[in-house]
Amino acid sequence: MVYSLGDKVTTKKKHPCGNDIWTIVRTGADYKIRCDKCGRIVMLSVSEFNKAIKAKKEQ
Repeated sequence: MVYSLGDKVTTKKKHPCGNDIWTIVRTGADYKIRCDKCGRIVMLSVSEFNKAIKAKKEQ
C-alpha cells in the first residue's frame, strides 16, 4: 500500500495515551508518525512501520 504525507493510519497496538490513530508527517527511508491525541512523534523504519500498521483510515 502507498502512504503519503497527511494520511491517517491505525496501529495494531495502542499508544500509552490510549489512542491508535496517527498522522504521517514524513516519508522516505523511514516514516515519522504523530499521535492524533497527545502529539507524540515516533520515527519508524519502513519494515517496522509496515508491521505496526493495521489499516489506512479513509478521510
